Amino acid sequence: MIGHGQPRRRSSEDAWIITAPLALIAVTCATVTGLVAKEPFGDWPEAALLLVLMIVAGVPLLTLAVRRQTIGVTLTELPLVLALYFLPPLTVVVICALSALITHTRQRLSAPKVWFNVARAAAGTSLAVLVLQALPPIEGEGPATWGSIFAAVSVVILISYASVVAVHTLLHGWQTGRGALRTATPGVLTAAINVAVGLIVLILVRSTWWSLLLLAALGAGLVLVYRAYAQFFRQHRTLTDLYDLTRAVVESGHSGTLADALLGRVRALMQVEYATLWLPAQGRHPETLLTARVDDSGLLDLAVTPQAIRERVRDTRRTVAVGRGVTTDGEFRAELAERRIKDAVVVPLRSGPVVIGTLEVANRFGDGNNFTPADIAVFETVAAHAAVALENSRLVDRLRHDAYHDALTKLPNRRRITGALEESVKIRADGEVVALLLFDVDGLRQVNESLGHAAGDKVLVEVANRLRASAPSSALVGRASGDEFLVTLRLESAEAALELAGQLREQIRDEMVFDALTLEVNTAVGVAVHPDHGSDPATLLLRVDLAATTAKSVPGSVQLFNPGLESRSLRRLGLAGDLRQALDQNELEVYFQPKVTLRDRRLVGVECLARWEHPTHGTVAPEDFVAVAEHTGQLTRLTEVVLREGLRRSRDWAEANQPLSIAVNLAARTLTDRHFPDRVRELLTEYGVPAQRLTLEITEAGVLDGTDRPIPTLQRLRDLGVRLSVDDFGTGDSSLAHLRRLPVHEVKVDRSFVQGMATDPGDLAIVNAVVTLSQQFGLAVVAEGVESELTLELLQDIGCEIGQGFLFSRPLPYERLEAWFGAQVDPESISSTELPRLRVVP
Repeated sequence: MIGHGQPRRRSSEDAWIITAPLALIAVTCATVTGLVAKEPFGDWPEAALLLVLMIVAGVPLLTLAVRRQTIGVTLTELPLVLALYFLPPLTVVVICALSALITHTRQRLSAPKVWFNVARAAAGTSLAVLVLQALPPIEGEGPATWGSIFAAVSVVILISYASVVAVHTLLHGWQTGRGALRTATPGVLTAAINVAVGLIVLILVRSTWWSLLLLAALGAGLVLVYRAYAQFFRQHRTLTDLYDLTRAVVESGHSGTLADALLGRVRALMQVEYATLWLPAQGRHPETLLTARVDDSGLLDLAVTPQAIRERVRDTRRTVAVGRGVTTDGEFRAELAERRIKDAVVVPLRSGPVVIGTLEVANRFGDGNNFTPADIAVFETVAAHAAVALENSRLVDRLRHDAYHDALTKLPNRRRITGALEESVKIRADGEVVALLLFDVDGLRQVNESLGHAAGDKVLVEVANRLRASAPSSALVGRASGDEFLVTLRLESAEAALELAGQLREQIRDEMVFDALTLEVNTAVGVAVHPDHGSDPATLLLRVDLAATTAKSVPGSVQLFNPGLESRSLRRLGLAGDLRQALDQNELEVYFQPKVTLRDRRLVGVECLARWEHPTHGTVAPEDFVAVAEHTGQLTRLTEVVLREGLRRSRDWAEANQPLSIAVNLAARTLTDRHFPDRVRELLTEYGVPAQRLTLEITEAGVLDGTDRPIPTLQRLRDLGVRLSVDDFGTGDSSLAHLRRLPVHEVKVDRSFVQGMATDPGDLAIVNAVVTLSQQFGLAVVAEGVESELTLELLQDIGCEIGQGFLFSRPLPYERLEAWFGAQVDPESISSTELPRLRVVP
């Protein structure tokens, strides 16, 4: 279908629309001339000589390309001046028509073009001789003769250029016709010079025929000068075009329009109808096939030449040329002819020893204008520049891609997410929020340490694939850091963001199978939304990170940001320096919470708990200052402070005939310190406390992290005689069966299950299962959070041995603990062989 404003392309057969009027002008003018001229024909020997001169002079010395056609600059005006002076009028018309016929037939032009050029020559010369008949007769070699001949030749030039412009406009549109008209200026100037030279030749010949020898030498020199000028012109134009092409390619490489600049310039430089770039698929880059055609402003995603020719060039790494005088592979000649391609050159684009694609040109302008070896050499030079530019463009594109994408998962990185988030904030519509979801993969460090980083990378890639597959199409999924993934999109509300976060988290939780290994990876999810939680990307990223950090403290949690999280984080940041000072000045205090046998109420020991009363902030929650200690490298000092105080009090109680065991909490990171067991042995020796009176409590997440990393440290502690306890059991994803391979003595059931026993049958069933299986494994069971008589009775019924909680006592400082001993312990039960018994249970 022809688009609006696009002229219908005509074939060369339509040139008859111009040829016919030209032929009619020729016949009419020749007829009139034959009627008015005294001797219209004659002097055939001289005519034959001038015919030969016209054919020789018709060889183009300079060729100008005008869109699809070429215009040649010749010396035909020289023999034409002599013919108009010496020959009868119609003889001039005959030899000019014969010269055009012979010249254009030798150039193998199509029949419509041959007859157009014959009609053009006949019409111009017939009208020129008719003009001469109308002017005064030519006599002598004076200025009057010059004027008459110049007028006649001007008519020939005018008819010639007018017909050329007309046929170009007819076949290819007014733009081509206007281009041909613009190129007429140098042709007219050259013709005027030729006429002047021809008149000089005429004067010399009329003076003496011996001048022909000098004229022959002058003619040969003139031809050489013209050819030298033509060669210089072509070289200058080629160098200029190469410079312009190189500059355009370099400039367009940064703007992403390299193919447009390259193909457009190559097509103009090589004077061809088609220029094609082919880059096979490579890495993440898809196949590229683009063609610039002279009649189209944009690029076409097709090629007029067969694919096999490009593959041949790629495989052989050699140029393939098909055309008159330059054919290197005749296999494609017939196929190109079927596609109406008269000639083509395909060159490889090399990057070192590798061919990255091909550059090709096809259908050189002008039926008689063909590729030469020099053209192929220029084209190969262009291809070398183009290959470098394309590789640089791909390198820049790759660097730009790498700068905004994660190398492992191929997801956008934090920088890309930040940019997208900033854009989303700007274009957010009323009634919607910009949601930011942060997924923190739990346990990745343990996977790396136990299975190797290759397994950890597989986990990350699988998480990335699942997020990308599960997230809505409008969402942007990226990797923020080592084990953190970000998802951002626009939603209707914060509640919708929370719901989506939960759904995506469940998709990630499915089992991951790697060869014979099956892993279940959990994530903690933080959620923040604009405008509720921030107006810029930096604030939103900070707050979603706080939400994710909070979510990690509650396994399986999806946490929406709230201002309290930020104030707590800022408070922790301010406590870092204060904690160091508090440890230096012994400002931390150790509280003790009794542990009691549930069956006979005997006091078996105490748990040592660190407490900090800040002079400005008041009471600081243990989880806050423990987190600060972990992140500031003060965890070892904090643990030692509690151990020292607990061991000192245990020694004092033993000396007072009240031997009680102590329990001290350990952070999971402490188990990675290979010097910690040696330090425990030194402290036990320093205070003279038997190792069996010390119990070290490690959270379930710390001791059951899915790896064997804690086992060596736990084994060394057990070898010292220290009792080991798994704290907060039930809050993680581990099973009791995992305890069988660990050197632990005790399990502490988390308070959340103990406190719910009286009202929730599920909690009761969990505690019952833990107690039953632990006893079968030979492990003691301690119930935390015993706060009611009903809970106490239920624990007794299921056989739980030891408990601690507010029903017995809150954590107390040492002085108040002594008072509690006096009030609650039966003095008669205190002996060196029995544990003290409580008199009452408050």
